[in-house]
Amino acid sequence: MVTFEELKKLDSQYVVQSYGRSPIAIDHGQGATLYGVDGKEYIDFASGIGVLSVGTADPEWQAAVAGQAGKLAHISNLYYSEPYIRLAEKLCTRSGMAAAFFGNSGAEGNEGIIKLARKYSWEKYGEGRGTVITLNRSFHGRTITTLAATGQDVFHKYFFPFTEGFRWADPSIDSVRQTAGDDVCAVLVELVQGEGGVLPLDPGFVHDLAKLCADRDWLFLVDEVQTGIGRTGSLFCFQQYGVQPDAASFAKGIAGGLPMGGFLVNEKCRHVFTPGDHASTFGGNPVAAAAANAVLDILDDESISRVKEKGEYLRAAIESMDLPCLGKTRGMGLMIGVEVSEGFSNKELCAKLNQAGLLSLTAGSGLRFLPPLTITKEELDKGLVILKAALS
Repeated sequence: MVTFEELKKLDSQYVVQSYGRSPIAIDHGQGATLYGVDGKEYIDFASGIGVLSVGTADPEWQAAVAGQAGKLAHISNLYYSEPYIRLAEKLCTRSGMAAAFFGNSGAEGNEGIIKLARKYSWEKYGEGRGTVITLNRSFHGRTITTLAATGQDVFHKYFFPFTEGFRWADPSIDSVRQTAGDDVCAVLVELVQGEGGVLPLDPGFVHDLAKLCADRDWLFLVDEVQTGIGRTGSLFCFQQYGVQPDAASFAKGIAGGLPMGGFLVNEKCRHVFTPGDHASTFGGNPVAAAAANAVLDILDDESISRVKEKGEYLRAAIESMDLPCLGKTRGMGLMIGVEVSEGFSNKELCAKLNQAGLLSLTAGSGLRFLPPLTITKEELDKGLVILKAALS
């Protein structure tokens, strides 16, 4: 079997070095338990940055992927195929939205709803009303346009000039009003800011914002790339906030490990895009769509309801450890942020956890845990034991 050092050498020689990888090479796994090429066991509290929604090697997911791969891998959107149509039906039925568009990534989903908002406004009001307001500490993707939408200066380096048409506000209705002008067409928010530090928005602010958007005929856009597909304890986070966006992007957990993203629109926006306005060669790919259908079957309402219980259990256990390096927890469902005490580095703590056998993430100045939604109590407890031992 190949060794870690052999893989690291090949990576250094042939792969663009744009990632700060942990010195770990994962070979295989089952559920939330993974194994390195050296046989070491890891408990997965990262799920590929929220992607492995039903864990690794789920049998139902495997069967769906293998079955579709042996039947039809790709056909393009010039033709119909059943998997993406069934997937759209499931997403719309369970979310209350009207129609779906499929792409490949979260950034692509967010680009799509930005384009949607600008076309909606152009057709109704003409030129000069294309600005999108986003929030400080937000993160919306790595393309030039979604970086421009991102409200964190740390990402605004090197890549100038950025796409025009974005302004940033604090998460308060007064700040949004002060930031707005006659040129605004939409507001784009994450209901829990993931990369910004796992920061849930205040429900009162979200309701006021939805009303302000309706009053001014701005599209209310929700970035559900990380919060969607059960992560926060409902299929989409907006369902817990009691609001219905005009459009919501999704990605990460939708296909359980295969690349897929897209967005949902409400009835008002169903017909904004017409043939030729927007497209994606791999969007609605039959294999990815089959995987996503399996994910939604596994994550039924009962399974998603247990996500809240698991999140509460995990947060209570972490806070009860009373570790000097960690503070309070925050988040929703199994999207959990943990404060890091002054004098400690979240990157160093994350590295310690990874090396000790608990795959973890950072966000803002804290730690971030995104376990598979199907993680068992036994796996949660194993992870907690590693966490306490590594950080005591």
